[in-house]
Amino acid sequence: MKRRVIHIFNKVVILAGAVLTLSACDKYLDAVPDNRVELNSLDKASQLLTNGYSIASPAFTDWMTDDVQFTQNTTRFTWMDQLYQWEEVTNAGPDQQDSPDFFWYETYNAIAHANEVLKVLDELPVDSEEEIAQRNAIEAEAKLIRAYGHFMLVNLFAEDYDNSTSNTDLGVPYIKTPETTFYAQYSRARVSTVYDQIEDDLLEGLELISDNFYANSGKYHFTRNAALAFASRFYLYQFDLIRCMEYCDQLLGANPENFIRDMTSDEYLGAKSSITAYPQVYTSPDEPANLLLMRKISLVQRTDFSYAASVDFYRALFAENPLPGTTDERENPALVKGRDITGNTSVFPLRYQSLFERSSLNSNVGTPYHIAISLRGEEVLFNRIECYIYQNQLDEAISDFNTLFARRYSGGDSTTVTMQSLRDFIDPNGSFGMNDQNILFNVLILEKRKEFLAQGMRWFDAKRWGLSMSHDLENGSIITIGEVENDPQWLLQIPNSAVEVGGLEKNER
Repeated sequence: MKRRVIHIFNKVVILAGAVLTLSACDKYLDAVPDNRVELNSLDKASQLLTNGYSIASPAFTDWMTDDVQFTQNTTRFTWMDQLYQWEEVTNAGPDQQDSPDFFWYETYNAIAHANEVLKVLDELPVDSEEEIAQRNAIEAEAKLIRAYGHFMLVNLFAEDYDNSTSNTDLGVPYIKTPETTFYAQYSRARVSTVYDQIEDDLLEGLELISDNFYANSGKYHFTRNAALAFASRFYLYQFDLIRCMEYCDQLLGANPENFIRDMTSDEYLGAKSSITAYPQVYTSPDEPANLLLMRKISLVQRTDFSYAASVDFYRALFAENPLPGTTDERENPALVKGRDITGNTSVFPLRYQSLFERSSLNSNVGTPYHIAISLRGEEVLFNRIECYIYQNQLDEAISDFNTLFARRYSGGDSTTVTMQSLRDFIDPNGSFGMNDQNILFNVLILEKRKEFLAQGMRWFDAKRWGLSMSHDLENGSIITIGEVENDPQWLLQIPNSAVEVGGLEKNER
């Protein structure tokens, strides 16, 4: 596997809008023979886009990171163990939530809804400037949905973007039209081609996006701020630092703290002791830091499933504190979730609500889900810090760290850091021989790990940074990923049905 690594540190597609028309004398056949939406108005097109946001959570990737340890006394399916051991998943179909296949199919399903809307938009009559503006806003949202879905897919199922290899590395199919055949054949576009098409949709969406047509819809859709946050992530992953910085600055403006949740506030501190109040505050659409919220059908929030962090790891992680004498308010009471390999408690950090939709009013079965924060202000601040570090703009990076720290650490004499204090924290005796860029990069790695714990972010960073990670197994052995630069286990495998029916080429693993 070929991957650009910055050596800066040491350590099913649905035809949702199609309407079948039949001509016959029988009046019964004059009616639409199914219950799909006939897209004959802008309002209906806009409504259909609510299905353009994938219900599949990427948080299953946490089971492949060093944020979790082997966990006993929880329900673990075979494919969960395969993910934990970085093996190819062989027995989880497209209906198995939190599996790679589920993510693949539900994300393409969401993209299909966007494509169906885009197909009919030009055919819908518009009679006023307001309708033209509404049509443009719908088009923008659909293109941003399509771009975001393909971006997530290519970063899970293909190589990272690399200027030297992406013209040959296999990416994923970029689907821009509704599927019209029962068994469609596709091919995997090159990674560079996928990124080019994502960029086209992203920039067109940014140009047309409007926040004027989403009354009472909260942040459950792409707004301009969410699109700017997505752009900052896209260009960072493409390693276009200038463009990444441009979009970071557009969002954060002169007062970046406005987009950083204040976890030292009375609101957050008052909710920390409640397993219901805390996630409600954390994921609230009224929280300025939350830019895009998505409903995810998932088991990751359940305490009786899969893998978790050991309580020893959890405590040790938040004990790594760059501000002596302060308390990291991100360490909140965690829910017990089985035990680690030594028999000590395993825990699940409380971030999202574990919700459940009953299949009927009187049913005890249904669908587990949560509301996830897919884009947020804190990520954009981290993206800018990373760019500053790469460009050796260290004073600016420290300034952004201090913006974050003032809203994460409480108590002590100060909640600000200097280059010297961070050097004393990371490499106090100079034994690692780190330069200032390396020191700040290690602070970035630590702070992002704490910020996004149990939310499906670390895998993407570990993959693009080339971090080495280890897992302990039930038999006492330890396995590692990332020690070999071209480790093929970084790539998730293309689903079997997409290979057998869709004709896609598999990843080499």
